[in-house]
Amino acid sequence: MQEDMQERQRRAERIEVLIQEVSEFSDPHARDIAEELIQALLDLYGEGLARILELTVQTGALGYTLVESLASDELVGSLLLLHELHPIDIETRVVKALEEVRPYLKSHGGNVELVSVEDGVARLRLEGSCHGCPSSTMTLKLTIEEAIFKAAPDLDRLEVEGVTDPPRPPARVGTPVTFVPPRRKKEAG
Repeated sequence: MQEDMQERQRRAERIEVLIQEVSEFSDPHARDIAEELIQALLDLYGEGLARILELTVQTGALGYTLVESLASDELVGSLLLLHELHPIDIETRVVKALEEVRPYLKSHGGNVELVSVEDGVARLRLEGSCHGCPSSTMTLKLTIEEAIFKAAPDLDRLEVEGVTDPPRPPARVGTPVTFVPPRRKKEAG
């Protein structure tokens, strides 16, 4: 499983490098064709994923369960996020991530409360701390950030109240969800 994740990460990084190389083509016509090809493939696969979800949900309760299972898979979930098809809203995913880390936080004398999720920003309140541990507040904050960005990599940022140490950029964990920013379909007109 760890090897699969590392291989996916390696492939994602390679895709990023190749896309960067395409954007640096000196021939503007070749660059435009390559970028259009990439976008057309993304659009086609996105439409296919959307259709798979629609057909699955049409089967009823079992279909909804299957869609939730697909969405919770790290690879499939990241593809659903890439195509803006993830069936579980960002707030629900943040809440679930907090529920998963809460036992660890409590074992160290801490807790976290979700204040809000708006405009891609999750606002949290950190409570308590691990007494006797150096940098305990930051340790708890980093644990929370890792869990949240794993569950909701589409979140823009976290704002955490109750942290007195200087903030660090959040460590993102998981498969990248964007290789090429999705282009909005041009309106016919």
